[in-house]
Amino acid sequence: MRYTDIAIVGGGLAGSTAAAMLGLAGIATLLIDPHTVYPPELRCEKLGGTQTPRLRKTGLAEEILRATTLDGDVWEARFGYVVAKKPSDQYGVMYDTLVNTMRALIPANVDVLHTKAIEIATSAERQRVVLADGEEISARLIVLANGPSIGLRHMLGLGRRVISECHSVTLGFDVAPAEHSTFPFPALTYWPKRSAARMAYLSMFPIGSTMRANMMVYRPMDDIWFREVRNNPEATLCAMMPRLDRITGGFKVVGPIRIRPADLCVTENHRQAGVVLVGDAFATSCPAAGTGTDKVFTDVERLCNVHIPNWLASDGMAREKIELFYDDPVKTECDAWSTAKAWHLRSLSIDNGLTWRARRWIRFVVRLAQGLRLAAKTGMRPSASQPPAGGKLA
Repeated sequence: MRYTDIAIVGGGLAGSTAAAMLGLAGIATLLIDPHTVYPPELRCEKLGGTQTPRLRKTGLAEEILRATTLDGDVWEARFGYVVAKKPSDQYGVMYDTLVNTMRALIPANVDVLHTKAIEIATSAERQRVVLADGEEISARLIVLANGPSIGLRHMLGLGRRVISECHSVTLGFDVAPAEHSTFPFPALTYWPKRSAARMAYLSMFPIGSTMRANMMVYRPMDDIWFREVRNNPEATLCAMMPRLDRITGGFKVVGPIRIRPADLCVTENHRQAGVVLVGDAFATSCPAAGTGTDKVFTDVERLCNVHIPNWLASDGMAREKIELFYDDPVKTECDAWSTAKAWHLRSLSIDNGLTWRARRWIRFVVRLAQGLRLAAKTGMRPSASQPPAGGKLA
């Protein structure tokens, strides 16, 4: 039997961040994950906006951001027309690089076991974890950071309710200019012309010397469109986004196209003694809304900076302690904001009601006005191209 204060099950972004924070705080911690090196996976591929200040609260931001690529500026476009060129703080990074960089920050006082947890049992005092090799762990608290994996959940009676099946689908791929050595933009966000495209946006951004693309759509996984985009990606993308090539020039998709559907799910019966869930293990988010990393960093920061130190200061790990984390106002605000943004973006992208059609026009006009104001201040003209006459956002 091995003893520790905190046993973390799952070594993705949430689990690795928690292990690094707790280890640096001098709290006896053990991380359980079967991967010696975290493998490639289509998840978060850039950080920025609200995510960066949340990352800074973990105390690990400087080391993490050094492994990323800052775009510096982004062009925003629709109708083949650049409506704005503005400063940007988006940091591109592949998910496996992000996780493995975080893992490198885990101090030596944290035991990292490259195996699977196959059994767990909890109580108001100590918790028990059985590993695949037969070793047993005794911990004061178990942190479940194993994403949507269901195996251990059944042992604790944890439910998982699907709020929206296949809420959005992410496509990730590399792109390269077909006629020039580089693209004319440092980064690009392109919105579709019509809601019939069932698309949120296309984002192109640098990771090292590669231009990466993330495309967010709202389609069922049996839609024939996915076959078309795999078989003839350049033509399919240009058909969905007419005039895209006026901005990008000729381009080609390089390497495989990875596709990942995302369900919106929440965990039920989670208010239990001795165990706490973070990140996707607690509730999933919509990648199109870009709030998943916000939720991870918020969960882990509140847990490791506030709640775990307080819990360890007294005996036991009763349900009353655990509930303080789930009721944390910073966490609940972030969770509610993430869910609301997921539904808002979906409706803004594909809903054909008059209200949402008007909102799409308003968004376009507002961004165009902002781009023109910024251009007047900086001398950076949005574009010589003009939006097509009679263009429709419906």
